[in-house]
Amino acid sequence: MRPYTTDRPKPMVSINDRPLLYYHLSWLKSGGVRNAYILCGYKHEVIENHFGSGESIGVRIHYVVEDEPLGRGGAIKKGLSMLDPNVDIVVATNGDTITDQPLPELVNAHRLHKGMATLMLSPLVSPYGVVDTDGDRVVKFLEKPSLPYWVNSGVYVLSREIERYLPDKGDHETTTFPELAKQGRLFCVKSKALWMPVDTVKDLNEASKLVDGILARQS
Repeated sequence: MRPYTTDRPKPMVSINDRPLLYYHLSWLKSGGVRNAYILCGYKHEVIENHFGSGESIGVRIHYVVEDEPLGRGGAIKKGLSMLDPNVDIVVATNGDTITDQPLPELVNAHRLHKGMATLMLSPLVSPYGVVDTDGDRVVKFLEKPSLPYWVNSGVYVLSREIERYLPDKGDHETTTFPELAKQGRLFCVKSKALWMPVDTVKDLNEASKLVDGILARQS
């Protein structure tokens, strides 16, 4: 995402004159979230200076700053340690994605399964157009179709007790989640809602066409 991230963390890169994180927080708010803990490190002050307490967006924001890189699993563990002891489940997400998946559906599925973690899965979309053939004859072209696989969207509903399974440093997707899968305590919701990770400059152009429509549906 350089040069856009030279002076700011990626979630603060602008889309239609608003930070990417604005759309993410708006989505959380539309799903009933009232307290958000932002796990941050690189140039965290840019986020704090822009959003402050979160009053302008309607979500109370708390900042959990890493003194050293902890990895995603370690960051989530640190964030969980700062929550009220009475909080039983949390929504944990990557801060650089756009989605319109209704959060209550994920939370309800998690409570129903009574597992340790529930992942939102999204269809794997081919980055290329696909050519359908019959022998040597071209039948048709499919422009970036969905493939028969599902990908982890980086949106999770977690039971509070997962804290003891998370690494102090490292990635939960390579440590915690495989262990929970072995134990039969990892579940998923296969969602066909809009989901888009914003990883490249090209993604910014596509995201700019989507975000205003998402906000209109959330209001």
